[in-house]
Amino acid sequence: MSQTKLSNIETDRVTPSLVDVELILRALDTPANLAAEVSGLARLAHTEWQSKRTSWRRGLEKRQCELAALEAEAVTLRYFLPAMVTGLLATPEYVRASLGHSPMNTFTVYDHRLATVETFTGRIVFQDARDVAEHLEVFDRYQRHASFGEEARGLLSSWAGQYRS
Repeated sequence: MSQTKLSNIETDRVTPSLVDVELILRALDTPANLAAEVSGLARLAHTEWQSKRTSWRRGLEKRQCELAALEAEAVTLRYFLPAMVTGLLATPEYVRASLGHSPMNTFTVYDHRLATVETFTGRIVFQDARDVAEHLEVFDRYQRHASFGEEARGLLSSWAGQYRS
């Protein structure tokens, strides 16, 4: 790590990434329990909570401007908008798969740099590369099992026919 970067971290001009923190902790030969605590704090520094009430007070137009700016900068957007099929339409295989690993939160990943997770009461913004990577893994896991285009239309048509008969 360069002296300039270390100085910027020490003078609070730059928030260190989790990798930066791990490098510093290793260089200082920090005891494992303290290193785990400091790494946890660094991860929190790259996570932000925004309550819905705060967004409403600031105004929805500001929220829309923030989203527009994020989307304008991104090359690839991944929107994860889960909905569970319930009742008679859910096959046993579907239920088993959904209960096996289901993070039923709505989230958006902007390239590989940022993930936002929507909850009922607000939004969590993850900037740590590890958190973003975990959301990309969830997205990819579901995408591998998804149907698109003509295949999806064919399946829906077939199911509709079976349901009506």
